[in-house]
Amino acid sequence: MKPSHSSSVVAYAVMTAMAVITLLPFVSIFLAALQPPGTLVSGISIPQEPSFESFGAAWTTASFGNLLWSSIKICAAVVPISVISATLAAYALATLKVPGRSAIFVVFLLGLTLPVELIVIPLYFDLRGIGLTNTPWAVILAECGLFMPFGIFWMRTHFLSTPREIIEAAELDGATPMVTLRRVLLPISVPALSTMAVLFFMWSWNQFLLVLVLIQDPNQRTAPAGLGFFVGQHSSDIPVLAAGTLIVILPILLTYLVFQRKFISGMLEGAVKG
Repeated sequence: MKPSHSSSVVAYAVMTAMAVITLLPFVSIFLAALQPPGTLVSGISIPQEPSFESFGAAWTTASFGNLLWSSIKICAAVVPISVISATLAAYALATLKVPGRSAIFVVFLLGLTLPVELIVIPLYFDLRGIGLTNTPWAVILAECGLFMPFGIFWMRTHFLSTPREIIEAAELDGATPMVTLRRVLLPISVPALSTMAVLFFMWSWNQFLLVLVLIQDPNQRTAPAGLGFFVGQHSSDIPVLAAGTLIVILPILLTYLVFQRKFISGMLEGAVKG
């Protein structure tokens, strides 16, 4: 049954209102960043003479070049390690006859309920004991472990929803488990893998607490952690703060715009199969 004209109008009105509410803060930040440094900004104010001086001031003052490079290095390691590890573990728990695989999966599910705030202090002392604090590897290993429960849950659900006949046909042809994974399952898992990779990138890029605790050297911190200290130093200069905020969120925005089709495809695929 087709929806009535009035219900369609109401639905579009609600969606438009939600879009405006979501975009309004970003528009406000962007307009504030176009103001000259030191300008008093209150509410949403359109600059009379738009200027990019605040971006240059934020980039130079906070050394965002080093901060962004640190974030890129950590994400470049976290995303592939987490995706590969979660995919292999999920494949084993979903299709192979691993002893106690149900109990193992429950243990991983419990990891989804574990807050970062609960483990960050013990994690700091453990990593300090092996000399990894103040290094990118401290954050990389911590984030990989933090992302594994969701990654395994996500990919296991995907593999279980794949028709079993496909895997049995590959086994009848003499394919080993790794060949089945590489040549049969992975090609049809691109949407799910892409969605998981994008989520891992966004979570890793936005990670604040782990970086703040595990890396004490300001020169090795990531962009979000550096932005936190930058806010404390320039709390009165709203245009420079707005420019720094846009610099930090720009990679996330670009990543989503580039991979939005695969991201949405993977989310819808998971919703339909679930």
